[in-house]
Amino acid sequence: MHIVAVLALDKVIPFDLATPVEVFSRVRLADGSSPYEVRICAPTPTVDAGVFRLQAPWGLDTLLAADTIILPGCADGASPVPREVLDLLGKAAAGGARLASICAGAFVLAATGLLDGLRATTHWLAAPMLAERFPRIDVDPNVLYVDNGQFLTSAGAAAGLDLCLHMIRRDHGSAVAADAARLSVMPLEREGGQAQFIVPEQPPTPRGSGLEPLLRWMQENTEVDLTLADLAGRAGMSIRTLNRRFREQTGTTPLQWLLRARIRRAQHLLEATDQPVEQIAGRVGFGSPTAFRDRFKRVVGTSPHSYRAAFRRA
Repeated sequence: MHIVAVLALDKVIPFDLATPVEVFSRVRLADGSSPYEVRICAPTPTVDAGVFRLQAPWGLDTLLAADTIILPGCADGASPVPREVLDLLGKAAAGGARLASICAGAFVLAATGLLDGLRATTHWLAAPMLAERFPRIDVDPNVLYVDNGQFLTSAGAAAGLDLCLHMIRRDHGSAVAADAARLSVMPLEREGGQAQFIVPEQPPTPRGSGLEPLLRWMQENTEVDLTLADLAGRAGMSIRTLNRRFREQTGTTPLQWLLRARIRRAQHLLEATDQPVEQIAGRVGFGSPTAFRDRFKRVVGTSPHSYRAAFRRA
């Protein structure tokens, strides 16, 4: 059983606390079993959660028994973290535990020193303070979450859901994570900035924009060798106008957007099928498997074979 310990400190934000409890508690495998045991732990039996007081059933020793430790945000992110908590988090990490913060919980994780030299995120309002207090951390306020392997951070509010679903996907694959997402009435992956080690940014599709029909068509034709002239003709505009509108509405170029859509399609095929990498390369519009492998590793951060080994489930 995979133990998920959710740490409740004084002034814990109730939403941040409830998110991992609800999401991980409701996960079910194909046989109906639950792969996670969720434990709320705290330094003291009673925790001030602002609008209510919380009775924590587990003590801090649970941190050393946990496989995953979730650090919710606190209303006052600038408050010092008890030394006992920091020491136990460090010991848990040294023992191989996965540590993930939600929203301002990044301040707790940062205080351990475990994020030094790494990229991290938090709520955009708190990002400047995090960067100022912990200058050794590369703070990125433009993403929903960041996955550094053992240490993960998320932005505020609903981004905690994104992070929890991502961890479930890492542990048990897309099918189990998709079921958990449906229970949470959440998409498994939302549009917007997502720049993690495993999951690259979702190609932006601005709903209601003039480019939406073209973007949908591009997503459905990732296997076709499309040129700028093809795209401009499909959109009924000149190449120059297409480039300008693409930059205005998506922040990138047509061919870069198409490339990211192809990589997203390749990830799905690697997870959901047993097709050889060479065949997948052709199905997503790459002329050679070598070019596909090089581009996939550049975008995703790992090879197609390694990605499949991490995410493919029987």
